[in-house]
Amino acid sequence: MPYIRAAPAPLSPTGLASPPVLAPAPASPVPTAEADPTAAPLPAADTPAPVRLPNGDPMLATRVRPPRPPAAAFLRRDRLLGRLDSAALRPVTLVTGPAGAGKTLLVADWLARGRLPGPAGWLTLEPSDNQPGTFWAYVREALRTGVAGLPEEVGAPARAEHVEPSLLLRLAAWINACPRPLVLVLDECEHLDNLRLAEQLHDLVRHTAGRLRLVLVGRSEPLLPLHRYRAAGELAEIRAGELALDRAETAAVLERHGLRVGPAAVGSVHHALSGWTAGVRLLALAAQEAEDPEAYLGRIGAGPAALSDFLLAEVLRTQPAPTQDLLLRCSILGPVHPDLADALTGRRDGRRILDRLHQENAFTDALPDGWYRLHPMFAGILRLHLRAAAPERVDELRVRAAHWLAGHGQYRAALDHAAEAGAWALAARLLVDEFALGELLAGRDATRLCALFARMPPTEHSPAAELVRAAVHLTRDEAASALRILEHVEPLLPAERTPLHLAAVLVRTGAARLLGSAPLADRAARRAEELERRVPADPLERHPELLTLMAADLGSTLLWHGRLDEACRALERAARAPLSPTTARLRHDALCRLALIDCLRGRPGRAEHRVREADEEADRSSLPPDSRTEVRDLVLAAVALERDEPARARAALHRLAGGRTPEHDPVVTVGSGVMRAMLRLGEGRPDSALRLLEETRRRGLADRASDWSRERLAVTACAAHLAAGRPAEAVAALDDVPALAPDSLVVAARARLAAGRDERGTLAGLRALREDPAVGGAIRTRALLLLAQAERDGPDGARLLAEALAAAEPDRLRRPFRESAPWVRRRLRGLPQLARAHGWLPTDLLPPAQEQAPERCAEAGPVQPAAGAPVEPLTGREREILLCAARMLSTQEIAEELYVSPNTVKTHLKSVNRKLRTANRRDAVRTATRLRLLDAP
Repeated sequence: MPYIRAAPAPLSPTGLASPPVLAPAPASPVPTAEADPTAAPLPAADTPAPVRLPNGDPMLATRVRPPRPPAAAFLRRDRLLGRLDSAALRPVTLVTGPAGAGKTLLVADWLARGRLPGPAGWLTLEPSDNQPGTFWAYVREALRTGVAGLPEEVGAPARAEHVEPSLLLRLAAWINACPRPLVLVLDECEHLDNLRLAEQLHDLVRHTAGRLRLVLVGRSEPLLPLHRYRAAGELAEIRAGELALDRAETAAVLERHGLRVGPAAVGSVHHALSGWTAGVRLLALAAQEAEDPEAYLGRIGAGPAALSDFLLAEVLRTQPAPTQDLLLRCSILGPVHPDLADALTGRRDGRRILDRLHQENAFTDALPDGWYRLHPMFAGILRLHLRAAAPERVDELRVRAAHWLAGHGQYRAALDHAAEAGAWALAARLLVDEFALGELLAGRDATRLCALFARMPPTEHSPAAELVRAAVHLTRDEAASALRILEHVEPLLPAERTPLHLAAVLVRTGAARLLGSAPLADRAARRAEELERRVPADPLERHPELLTLMAADLGSTLLWHGRLDEACRALERAARAPLSPTTARLRHDALCRLALIDCLRGRPGRAEHRVREADEEADRSSLPPDSRTEVRDLVLAAVALERDEPARARAALHRLAGGRTPEHDPVVTVGSGVMRAMLRLGEGRPDSALRLLEETRRRGLADRASDWSRERLAVTACAAHLAAGRPAEAVAALDDVPALAPDSLVVAARARLAAGRDERGTLAGLRALREDPAVGGAIRTRALLLLAQAERDGPDGARLLAEALAAAEPDRLRRPFRESAPWVRRRLRGLPQLARAHGWLPTDLLPPAQEQAPERCAEAGPVQPAAGAPVEPLTGREREILLCAARMLSTQEIAEELYVSPNTVKTHLKSVNRKLRTANRRDAVRTATRLRLLDAP
């Protein structure tokens, strides 16, 4: 790499030195932007040895710990350290001053001395942190680094643009529970110009009531309501006037740079620079090279604003050529590692130069783990010099930096440098080779990555770039465009490039979900299994969203086609993925779709439990409402309908309609149409329900309808015809449905019984549903009610009705009884004891109170409880297991829900049967229901 020519440059009339000139660069071993994008994985930059980086994101590690003051040239300022000691007794401390005032190193030195009210976290802010989700995610990491014990339950935002208030409340609760106050330092807080973010930070200060000591360091005041803090005596301030060096401190700085000069020279410097710390340091460095330092200093006569560029140019001119070269080239970076500096210069002197500059207290701050940072003011002016001297080299330097960063595990920073350089083939290749294409579709960085690659020109046709372009189409719900790109690019992919092939599979599964294509999803799933075996575990652990996205998309597509068992397996994989910002939305969606499958299997109680679990995770991850799946409200509407709560169902459907248009998700399109039709049935408007079903059929489903969607619409139409008193039309509505799910079989049975068709075969089918352990309570209840109704007024009818009530009671399933209202109402009048035991039924189905005789009803026979109370009270665990058994869960399902072994469940059930004097779990549930042992305490 070239050096800067060392010849001094003449000063311009404004005092700014003419820019240095870059000599021609030698050939570089580092690949350039034009390197073959389908070649082997990116090599590390040409460095003598790999850099040992901390776990996690190395760039983050440099931001969540304070810089290290230099040992030699740094001046400790005891008067200001004492001010900070006193200031930290208040909730908010503000340290503001111009660039180079010494703010950051002052606060870092204060932390290093350890005279704090409690443990401290540090965060250096950047302009990109000015979004709530990003900011609070970094604050969380700063506290985890500096303060022990931050629980995972506090959560972490999954989206850059949003944070849930509940996360801030949990954070405040943890801070309030800590034994000592916590100190949080936010350096470069001038970047906080987001009003909503400032309001959230103010809320945290207010809710922690002095337990959080916030120290804000920056060039200007943040948007916090400082006037309130001042009025309440909660604000301590150290301003530019106090940060300015006094005469004695000016002399001390000069002396630390080896300049022992008289009072006149010190006074001249102090007067000219007004105590500007960086100016005094720079001037001292320049004076070190003068023949007569004291005379040089005595001639200073301008103010800091006019001197800043002059001093920088003077000091830069006095530095050796290799130092000038390194500073200019590294000005394009944020944090600088010595080996990264060597990659940009082509030499091996980066560590020595950076360490020397730090010890001289000039240009650089020392960060943790061997990294450095150029002072922001200096770096900005150096970039101007670099662009003026050799603008054509800036992109080349960024490409070199991208290769080095990618070779040392920092693909995000590498990707940004490649994009800034316009090296789109390299940027896309970095994303794909890191197995990180899923981050463009899900996670905190998705919006930024989409916007970044939206700038990629259409003329860029490398395989990786085409795959990234296809993924961008998916984010716009443009599945056909994504598939057209795949058809063109897949034949060109080298067989050995697994990341490219896996990226293609990811795009294909996403397109399959949008199109509702099971064949497309099946092919992609088989290909994904083949490729997964060829991928090392490490990249998949770093990017769990990749396989999670594939599983979620596969499960959603299979659900659309009614293949519920296969859909469950895929969605369970997605729901069990490691929780991270990139998987939070995917896990939420998978849990809600599993809840929908529970509803379809007649288990609304379990469905509601899954939705609650999904909501809790979404709150911990601060998922904004518009990024939560519409399936959630679809499930809540279905549960509310089963419980005969139409107002709650309408509210859920209203929320669903108020979100994004559901046409992108065919499951939501059909499901919401069916739920609205069911609501109209409950209102006594069957013909209106039929019109709504036809409208749903026409809403974009013609080219992607599935057997499952046709079944859902047909079965609901069947129920509408039944409600309108048209049994023949109800049966005809099911003519074109090839197969029926268990819940649909019950509706079909109702229609056939009402039409007088195949009564014997229909009742046999209902008995099979009654005995099927895989059938949920809602389906079993309806089957039992139809069997009971077929028995008319005989004793078997009473027993079946009582069994239906026992099956429905745990989840308070009122709608099945509403559907059979006339018969149920009449039958319960003859069974007052049974009616009295189930007061949760709709009041219009229960007999009047004066008609409920206190004596027992003989017709209920076998379902009456065994004589006497339990031998001994049930334990809490036994009651939990019995409640699960009442929901018709299997032994394995109970074990999974309660986190115990199946043998433990069996042991508890044996104990329950002994105490209740019953022979099996079904009898135990009936007896416990009568004795009200399952009622809420």
